[in-house]
Amino acid sequence: MASSSPLILWFRKDLRLDDHIALIKAARSGRPVIPVFILADEGSPYAPLGAAQRWWLNHSLEALARSLEQKGSRLVLRRGAPETVLAALAAETGANVVAVTDLPDPAGRKEDERIAGVLEERGVALHGFGGLLLHDPEKLRTGSGGGFRVYTPFWRALNQQAAPAPPRPAPDAWTHPARWPESEPLTSFDLLPRKPDWAREFGSHWTPGEKGALDRLHRFTEGALKGYAVNRDRPGIDGTSGMSPHLAMGEVSPRRIWAAVEERREGERNGPDGEDIERYQKELVWREFSYHLLHHFPELATRNWTPAFDSFSWVDDPAGLEAWKRGLTGYPIVDAGMRQLWRHGWMHNRVRMIVASFLIKDLLIDWRVGEKWFRDTLVDADPGSNAASWQWVAGSGADASPFFRIFNPILQGEKFDPDGTYVRTFVPELSRLPTKLIHRPFEASLVELRAAGISLGSTYPRPVVDHRFARDRALAALAELKAEKGQPIKK
Repeated sequence: MASSSPLILWFRKDLRLDDHIALIKAARSGRPVIPVFILADEGSPYAPLGAAQRWWLNHSLEALARSLEQKGSRLVLRRGAPETVLAALAAETGANVVAVTDLPDPAGRKEDERIAGVLEERGVALHGFGGLLLHDPEKLRTGSGGGFRVYTPFWRALNQQAAPAPPRPAPDAWTHPARWPESEPLTSFDLLPRKPDWAREFGSHWTPGEKGALDRLHRFTEGALKGYAVNRDRPGIDGTSGMSPHLAMGEVSPRRIWAAVEERREGERNGPDGEDIERYQKELVWREFSYHLLHHFPELATRNWTPAFDSFSWVDDPAGLEAWKRGLTGYPIVDAGMRQLWRHGWMHNRVRMIVASFLIKDLLIDWRVGEKWFRDTLVDADPGSNAASWQWVAGSGADASPFFRIFNPILQGEKFDPDGTYVRTFVPELSRLPTKLIHRPFEASLVELRAAGISLGSTYPRPVVDHRFARDRALAALAELKAEKGQPIKK
């Protein structure tokens, strides 16, 4: 790329300077580098960020702009069709190369191919580089040459490869253009909610941006990584990394996370043990596996991986769906999870499985409805993990939990939130209930309810569905599907 003409560095879901291969290559080229972020028009495969992630994007772009300014650079903001914006920028600046981090999802790759063709006609080359995954979904194959369908062999295959390359630090400096193109103000992107400001509590829980990501990673590796193998399943404990929103926006690379965790393997005696480290690495690799599935099945968010589920008898239940969305189902662990989602734009992973099972199997609502809701409300919404996880719970996905595995929301709450800390945090109207009743307020006596200041059906809802009835109904629907297909359905 040696030339004196400028080079456009196109930021997307890679909003960082550390371990940014495209930036490192651009800096080494010696060309003046023009960083740009493009807010794509609606309808573009690049556009469908949910409302929660739009909030995050606003603050992440602010952070990226500050980081670039500290290097003597700038972040140029534009909106529109990416190929149109890039062609216009190239014409304005004399740039004939665009460097970009490759997107790992099929829709993004297909769109990049189209944009590369459009730019080539205008004499501009699009150069893509890796950086969002530990591995290339194109290259990791089974012994027969196909894609993996089961996680454990995928994990083994990934481990048998060479260890991930070490992360590279951000360049100390690079060449800047003599004249900067104009930038639109960030406020023109209109990314923040206003009336009402439903994200008002997000900022007290999250610090978007690369610095926030690296600070959180440091706190995790020095703290909650020890005991992670057990504590990760306890939503009332701060036992997870909280890195998923930063990964989703590319504020930290998976290689940086992998390296930070590996460094703790040889740490002090009272540090995390090998099980804690491997368990966390397996969670990182689940994200990789999800993108692997998405690569081989681009319709993962909209079609059943197992076609037999195409005939499943889902129920249209608007009232049940609304109760689920608002955290008013009458099942405390479910309601706590859905209210955490409203307050923080995030939900503990164990509770995600519980609320997903409730929607799919207790309410018998199509998993795609839940996938779409999470895509809009999660700050860590991810096209691979979100779709793969919903299909996992539904039993329709690759290496999925069987449909007949139906979580009892009462027992799940008692198992994973045994002292009720999580429920008391997010469902405060139940906070005065004794622990033995915190996950089953509908079994409390009138005296116990009055002592706790609770009026069922008024201050806290009665269950929207009886779990025993719902379980029988779900199993009957599965039996009906099996009979219709005339063959066993394993998932």
